[in-house]
Amino acid sequence: MVQTTAARPVYIVDGNRTPFIKARGRPGPFDAVDFAVAAGRALLQRQPFAPDAFDEVILGCGAPPADAPNPARVAALRLGCGEAMPGWTVQRNCGSGMQSVDTAWRYIADGRAELILAGGTEALSHAPLLFSHSMVNWLADWRKASLWSRLWLLSKLRPDHFKPVIGLAKGLSDPVVELSMGQTAEVLAHRFHIEREAMDGYALASHARLAHAQEEGWLQDEIEVIYDRDGRCYDHDDGVRPDTTMEQLARLKPVFEPPYGEVTAGNSSQVTDGGAWLILASEEAVERYGVTPLGRILDCHWAALHPAYMGLGPVLAATSLLKQHELSFTDIQYWEINEAFAAQVLACLAAWKDPEYCREHLGLEGAFGEIDLARLNVDGGAISLGHPVGTSGTRILLHLLQVLKRHQAKRGIASECIGGGQGGAMLLERV
Repeated sequence: MVQTTAARPVYIVDGNRTPFIKARGRPGPFDAVDFAVAAGRALLQRQPFAPDAFDEVILGCGAPPADAPNPARVAALRLGCGEAMPGWTVQRNCGSGMQSVDTAWRYIADGRAELILAGGTEALSHAPLLFSHSMVNWLADWRKASLWSRLWLLSKLRPDHFKPVIGLAKGLSDPVVELSMGQTAEVLAHRFHIEREAMDGYALASHARLAHAQEEGWLQDEIEVIYDRDGRCYDHDDGVRPDTTMEQLARLKPVFEPPYGEVTAGNSSQVTDGGAWLILASEEAVERYGVTPLGRILDCHWAALHPAYMGLGPVLAATSLLKQHELSFTDIQYWEINEAFAAQVLACLAAWKDPEYCREHLGLEGAFGEIDLARLNVDGGAISLGHPVGTSGTRILLHLLQVLKRHQAKRGIASECIGGGQGGAMLLERV
């Protein structure tokens, strides 16, 4: 019996998410708050308690919109949780959606709350285009200039002044090591000798697994159908490419380190929008409302490492979690490791099998072990369905619970790498 480190048991009693909608070069039909509301509305309607029964609403979001800098509070109000409902937003880059759940778990475990709505949302297609510093300075001078000074300023305008700074590109780069997230994947591919063919093969499998899950209807219990203002229906994760072939993937050029890199758009996660929620409850709340838990949170660990190797965050966080509870890979029936990049997931698997790495970075005597690929991301992952940064942590937790239920399995771990050099891992148990 695995013992939780929490003072009181904490259960996940329900969850819901929107379809993940691929960004297609312009703002999508929903913003971050819209996704949170769309995922939450049906979820709350089917509960035996009113929306104002929650003690708090906590929402992860990596890039909150300018007109809703605290999307948790805005979403809580739009969901009818009431004016007295505290709502706040957490940001841990890719770990934001897991951080909200971890925080809720700790609050309930410590007796500070009984019922919390926690989740994540993101609309990466709405990431802003920014002016350069030179253009901002020009506009500042223009604002206070006289008529003749403005004529002089007009003569100073150059084409580069109008070239926007892509906010998403800035956000997906590390300011300390000055590497994009894709470049950190290239670092890991080099470190663990991961070939392009292996990356493309992993990506192909991700699309095939998601397509199969969609065909079998395995995602219906977690996805809420949504409609935009023009009446268009969104009922599935639309980034999946079931007809992709290895030949097509092989033809794609490297994105982050041309011309010799190995990481391409085809073996990377997709830029995507979406939202997700989980309802966390104490044992007392479960009994009071007569709800049936999907699972129990046993523990959550966070870790940090050099930002250039950020993709190995799951190795550190999950190993710490396993060691804490004296578990091995064979004790975990199913895994969800967020697919930021195929190279990153493959590097994590390689690191656990590398005696030198395990001795130097994990404090072990030798290699830790190997995850059975048949039990890892069994229905695809971010490569095929996308990676809305603030949402993915919540999604993989919700889906892991669905996988455990479908297979009548006992225990699973959800983990993810985090930009800036961190990792998170949560241990779940089906009840």
